[in-house]
Amino acid sequence: MFGKKLVHEMITRSTENRHDRRRFLTSAGALGLGVVGAKFLMASPASAAEAGRSATAAAAESGPSDGAILNFALNLEYLEGEFYSYAVHGHGLADNLTHGKGTRGDVTGGRQVPFKTPRIRQYAQEIAGDELGHVGFLRTALGSTAVSRPAIDIRNSFTAAARAAKLVGPHDTFDPYANENNFLLAAFLFEDVGVTAFKGAAPLITNKTYLEAAGGMLAAEAYHASMIRTSLFERDMAPLVEKLSNARNSLDGAVDDDQGIVRNGTANIVPTDANGVVFSRSPGEILNIVYLTPDKADKGGFYPAGVNGELRTSA
Repeated sequence: MFGKKLVHEMITRSTENRHDRRRFLTSAGALGLGVVGAKFLMASPASAAEAGRSATAAAAESGPSDGAILNFALNLEYLEGEFYSYAVHGHGLADNLTHGKGTRGDVTGGRQVPFKTPRIRQYAQEIAGDELGHVGFLRTALGSTAVSRPAIDIRNSFTAAARAAKLVGPHDTFDPYANENNFLLAAFLFEDVGVTAFKGAAPLITNKTYLEAAGGMLAAEAYHASMIRTSLFERDMAPLVEKLSNARNSLDGAVDDDQGIVRNGTANIVPTDANGVVFSRSPGEILNIVYLTPDKADKGGFYPAGVNGELRTSA
């Protein structure tokens, strides 16, 4: 779940030295992300340095380091990884995938969903496996600089979101693990965010090796979103989804761009504009959504103590 600015800097700064390039590409290749360009890794120190200088100069103007960028993404993948792991397995991520720099927090809430429909269970299992892979990929790419899992709330945060969307009453609770429908509605809150955030990177990436890696992760998130949106549509849950979409849209800025699963009376599985293009979200907008506030903040919602790392304040 990278934002436009974050992915651009990940691509440019990852060419600063041979060690970072090798670690990034090895990690991506281990996940089957289709990374190509082995010849680039074998480039002479002089040519690599020349490429690195131009990339570094361009990236330096906008600030965050490789570590800050990747750790921002890791925080978001921790959230998705925990959510789906509990839904499918009844437990969170393994301890060896949650330690690192910064304060390691606990996970509040989470339990196994009593799935009744085999295909919904299989969808959830597949997504859970992918999100586990994303966590492993980012931690490997970061090495000893990876941040630890921050405190994550997947109980009270969903209730707050459901109340704001008027899915439940002001004094009622919303359990995302109570049944399949609740699980799908909760997953909807996450999946579109990942797609719209990652999409913004495409026009900024010039190195084809990294473009393919980023494109592979974007594709995975898009498939996930399609699974969830289609499942909700097939269950005639468009009115409830629209409430969540409106609530999410109220958090990420003044532009009305979030979309439900029905538009003009027909299916809207892929939320695009008139050109068939998905919109983008910035890192600040992402944090506004996961912090559950339209205001500038450094904690709240799904991250009661904030995310770990340098990039932690919303727009």
